[in-house]
Amino acid sequence: MRAPLVVMGVSGSGKSTVGAALAQRLRVPFADADDFHPPANIAKMSSGQPLDDNDRHPWLEVIGQWLADHADGGVMSCSALKHKYRDQLRRHCPEVCFVHLDGTPEVISKRQASRPGHFMPPSLLSSQFHTLEPLADDERGIVIDIDQSIDDIVESYITLTEHKEN
Repeated sequence: MRAPLVVMGVSGSGKSTVGAALAQRLRVPFADADDFHPPANIAKMSSGQPLDDNDRHPWLEVIGQWLADHADGGVMSCSALKHKYRDQLRRHCPEVCFVHLDGTPEVISKRQASRPGHFMPPSLLSSQFHTLEPLADDERGIVIDIDQSIDDIVESYITLTEHKEN
């Protein structure tokens, strides 16, 4: 049995791309948390306003339920920027493991520029970095630097988790 993963990080860090690649490599289902946002959240972000905790709570509940439904393995891409958001997900699925895609604002803003038409405007990147709380000692997870290819990020995950399991 493999615990579900949440690939987390700020907007533009590669969560969806890496999450899909990890799910394919691990042969488990993949879901993108962006697909779970209600229309009001998308409208708010599209207008350049960051979401607040009240906006995120019901969205995280749905994501937490997806993780619980895939407790035997699955990958969800989700920003999960605050410790309390990750706590909310763990209430649904205590065994979830977080993969924090970490990068500098410069690297991430370049990546954001390569995805035109996304509802999260680049202007909100600084608010995401301001909100981000790195994984704490009480959280199951790993941090991977995103300044490398997608294949190398996936290999880093495989190598780090194999090392932790031995």
